[in-house]
Amino acid sequence: MGLFSSLNREQKQAIGLLQVGTFLEYFDLMLYVHMAVLLNEIFFPKTDPHTASLLTAFALCSSLAFRPIGALIFGWIGDRIGRKPTIIITTTMMAISCIVMANLPTYAQIGITASWIVTICRIFQGMSSMGEIVGAQIYLTESIKRPARFPVVASIGIIEDLGTLAALGIAFFVLSFNMNWRYAFWAGAAIAIVGAIGRTRLRETPAFLEMKAKQLKKDVEQANIENDPDGPEAGAAFNVTWKESLNYKTLTSYFFISCGGPFSFYVVFFHFIPILEERFGYSSTDIVKHNFFLACAEFIVGTILMYLVYWIHPLRIQKIRTAIALLLLTLLPFLMMSVTSHVHLFLIQFLILMFALQPFPSNPIFFFHFPIYCRFRCATLLFSIARALMYVVTSFGTIYLVSFFGYFGIWFMALPIAIASLYGLKHFERLERQLKLYPNLSPISLWKS
Repeated sequence: MGLFSSLNREQKQAIGLLQVGTFLEYFDLMLYVHMAVLLNEIFFPKTDPHTASLLTAFALCSSLAFRPIGALIFGWIGDRIGRKPTIIITTTMMAISCIVMANLPTYAQIGITASWIVTICRIFQGMSSMGEIVGAQIYLTESIKRPARFPVVASIGIIEDLGTLAALGIAFFVLSFNMNWRYAFWAGAAIAIVGAIGRTRLRETPAFLEMKAKQLKKDVEQANIENDPDGPEAGAAFNVTWKESLNYKTLTSYFFISCGGPFSFYVVFFHFIPILEERFGYSSTDIVKHNFFLACAEFIVGTILMYLVYWIHPLRIQKIRTAIALLLLTLLPFLMMSVTSHVHLFLIQFLILMFALQPFPSNPIFFFHFPIYCRFRCATLLFSIARALMYVVTSFGTIYLVSFFGYFGIWFMALPIAIASLYGLKHFERLERQLKLYPNLSPISLWKS
């Protein structure tokens, strides 16, 4: 690929290993989510339609609500031990969870125990996925220089979409031909194990190694000064740290930007399910097929953006997408009232996907402005809290807001999220301008590392 022609063999190998792991991680994570219409009947007791909708929301949130705990654990490991061990551990955790679910007896066989075990597996999958994708993106951010860094890190997001697409394809295949769903989990577990073994060939990132070397040098020099007979005055003279300062406005801005992804994902893939079922008579298989084509569209849009960010600064692209998203979400209730066919609904969903509120494709910009010594912790913790909070709020809140306010209920979450995202992007634009990394006239330029 021309975008990656400037990379050496070791960098390309690292990209390939990280892409394979991310694909498997999100294939395994999203397989249950998109097969929830089938698996909830297998692992949970029979329910009425309203409770079934809540169970679907629960299936989505159970893997996400505990992500902040995973962020704390893997953030500490990533910043103290290394980026490489973190992504190996998370891939292994995902494989183990899939093996357990592939062999788990059903609710009819062991009762409520099946419900608890599958929920615990989903929690572990959510915790491991937090260290996986952010870890892969940080690894590449620290290993590759601009402008190749932008499409390379964006490729991880594309592979995430591809994993979701594969999960939808398998779900559709299983539901259409009444195949044993366990085969899909076994396949995901087997390949995840291979991916974890393959990642042992990765090297630690240069930025992390440099940070550890500086920390070691500082500790040695500090120890020498403390032992100096000149006393505390000499120690005070050494009060210079290699660490960067932590900008809380940067943390807040990244949090706001991260809140949009869960909202866009839920609205596109789950919010419209009752309309498809009640108004257009869609079956579970029809819904999975419908979402499969939406995932295809998302993959195509993401691939186009991956190419564009090599030539156009990612923040420029994201600002335009977010502004259009704000307009689109303002008009969404009126668009929904004019829907007369499933094709119209698909086009609305496609537009929301095209201008989705999410950190992609600007992730390397955001990570770059976090201090290296706490980059992994800051990124994973903020990202996980934002996604866990918003998935819970969006999944359950949308059900009740729309039932009370009709289509206009979507405004209560959509508009504040879009406005907050624009605020966050403006902050990062200012940071880029201060470092002279943001092109003023032409969008095409070579940026400094």
